[in-house]
Amino acid sequence: MGIREEFRKRIEKKQQEIKELESKIKEANSYLQALLDSMKWLPRDEGDLTGSQTLRPGTTLAKAQDAIRKSGRAMHVADILKAIGKPSDKKNRVSLGGSLSGYVRRREIFTRPAPNTFGLIEMTKSTNGSEETEGSDLPENFGADN
Repeated sequence: MGIREEFRKRIEKKQQEIKELESKIKEANSYLQALLDSMKWLPRDEGDLTGSQTLRPGTTLAKAQDAIRKSGRAMHVADILKAIGKPSDKKNRVSLGGSLSGYVRRREIFTRPAPNTFGLIEMTKSTNGSEETEGSDLPENFGADN
């Protein structure tokens, strides 16, 4: 066997080894992606739903949180803007409402008990510590067939 033939065999062997390693990497990446995708379906940790997150001081959202906390009840977006000293024009209402809605969707800090009305998760806790449902002011037999 010539030297050229020996090199060719070693090259083929190394190429096969690389293909096997690339296959293992591809499998590992697929497994990792499946884990990440599965984690998205899990509920958030209990600590994530308590409203314990903090907003950057001085931001419009932090001022809105303070205004709602000071009023002690949920507020309409126009009232929030008035309370924080911003004009209640369409641009500001849409901007603040959209930002607050993002937190509501993630169940962080803010709640939305009515359209364009925002409260705080910390304010929806009842005296026994459980969260009240948004529709708790409906009659008990609401929607029942009579």
